[in-house]
Amino acid sequence: MSTPIVHAGNDEAIAQLVADAGIVANHEVIERMVATSLGFGGDGASKLDLKISSAALDEMREAFRLFEAHTGVPKVTVFGSARTAHDDPLYQQAHDVTARLSECGWMAVTGAGPGIMEAAASGAGPDRALGVSIRLPFEELPSDSVTGSSHHVTMKYFFTRKLMLVKESSGFVCLPGGFGTLDEMFELLTLQQTGKAEPVPIVLLDRPGGSFWTRLQEFVEAELEDGRYISPGDFDRVLVTDSVDAAVAEITGFWRNYHSLRWVGDRLVIRLRRTPSDADLAGLNERFAGMLASGAIERAEPMRTERADGDALEQPRIRLTPARRRVGDLFRLIRAINELSTAPDLGTQETQTPG
Repeated sequence: MSTPIVHAGNDEAIAQLVADAGIVANHEVIERMVATSLGFGGDGASKLDLKISSAALDEMREAFRLFEAHTGVPKVTVFGSARTAHDDPLYQQAHDVTARLSECGWMAVTGAGPGIMEAAASGAGPDRALGVSIRLPFEELPSDSVTGSSHHVTMKYFFTRKLMLVKESSGFVCLPGGFGTLDEMFELLTLQQTGKAEPVPIVLLDRPGGSFWTRLQEFVEAELEDGRYISPGDFDRVLVTDSVDAAVAEITGFWRNYHSLRWVGDRLVIRLRRTPSDADLAGLNERFAGMLASGAIERAEPMRTERADGDALEQPRIRLTPARRRVGDLFRLIRAINELSTAPDLGTQETQTPG
C-alpha cells in the first residue's frame, strides 16, 4: 500500500486549483502531479532532488509539445557516432536511409549532434527532421541541420533525452558508434525483450562490406546466447545489414499488415490491416504452435477492455495465449503476418502509417 502523497485535507484545495486554471481534460492526472510535487516538500526532499525533478518535468513538457505538432507522422530514430566524418561511407548511409524514408512519408528523429546525427537530419530535410540534443561540457555540439528551428529541443539529462528519442518512433536505425550508441542500441533491445515497449523494426546498418555489427552479432550469439544470458533467437528481432535498400524495406515492411498489439491478461491481441483467411490462420497455427501456452491463433472481436478504451476497434484482429518464455517468437510472428496472402501490397497508403 502506497504512502499518501499529501494530507487528505489538501485534495479539495488541489482540485480547486486545477479547476481555477481552466484544466478539464485529464484533470485527475494533473491533480496527482500537483499532489506529488507537494509531497516532495512534505518529504523534505533536498534542493538538488527538487531541481532534478523540476528540470525533468520542464524538459519533458517542452519535448512533448515539439512532438505533438507532428502526431500521426511516422518517425524513425537514427543512432550513431557524433565523430563520423563527412567523407566516411557511414555518413552517406545515414543520409541515404533517411532520404529514402522521407520519400515514404517518414520523419527522422536524431540526437541533433554532428556525425551520423547530422547526416540523418540532412537526408530527411529540414522540414522532416526533429532533434533532441544534450548539453555536454565537451565533444558534442548541436548540428546546424536542426538548431535554431522549431524542430529542436535541448536536454540537460540523458534520461529525458533517451525517452524522447524512443517514445515517439516506429522504427530505429543504428549505425556504428561508441559507448553512447551501444547504450542506446542495447536499451532498445532491452525494452523489446522485456515487453516494456511495443514491437518496432530495429536495423543495424553498417558501411558497405563493414563488420561492426556482424562482429557484435557473433559476440552476442557466442557469449550471451550460448551462455544462456538471453534466449535463443532473441537477436533475430534486429536486421543486420549494409544495404540502405534492405534497411528501408525492413522499416516500412514491418507495418505492411501488422498494426498494433495489446495484452489483455495472459492473452495477446494482435491488430492487423486485413482479415486473415482460413488458410492464413492454419499456416500460422502450424508454424507457431510451439509459441502457444494453450489454445490456437484465432480471429477475434475487440475485447471488453479494448472497447472501453476505443482501442483500434476498426482493425481486424487475431488472439492467442503465448507461453511467456516464447515472447521472443513475437517478431517472427509479426513478420509472418506481414507475408500473409491477404496482406496489403507494399507501398500503398494503407501500409505507410504505423498503428
